[in-house]
Amino acid sequence: MADPEENAGDLPECPSAQGDGLLPGELRAWMVMRAAMGAVEQELRSVVKDRLDVSHDEFLILCLLAESPPEGLRMTRVAELLGRPKTRLTYQIACLQHAGLVTRKSVCGDRRGIEVALTDKARTLLEEASATLASTVTGALSRVMGPDQHEAMCGLLPRLAEEPGAR
Repeated sequence: MADPEENAGDLPECPSAQGDGLLPGELRAWMVMRAAMGAVEQELRSVVKDRLDVSHDEFLILCLLAESPPEGLRMTRVAELLGRPKTRLTYQIACLQHAGLVTRKSVCGDRRGIEVALTDKARTLLEEASATLASTVTGALSRVMGPDQHEAMCGLLPRLAEEPGAR
């Protein structure tokens, strides 16, 4: 696969970023975010597989749990936040548990409730990979967004402004 940075300067800006189409500003912004998310996810897939040895969907679960209370989250809440069917989530959690990255336990007083949490192994893996993952995200965003969108995103991701090649 070609290096995405090799021809980054040759790529046109996302059409929605130009703001001269038929769509109102809210829909243009949504389209820019969709394009940015697509670019980030595409680049993250291989990095996540290489660094963490999990699928992209499993990585999303790990990220959600990493930002949750230490005791974890109910599986129904994880499914809700990720927009995932519970049956698919059950399979992904089982894979993560088999890899030693999450724990599953019953919720006290609720026989159907299951809570999932990160293990120390998962926390260590995420900490070790965080710089590479962050660099992948900021690089992908800077290649997709126009200058105005890039500036707005810097408010959400301060280190984006510090990346080499930032606009």
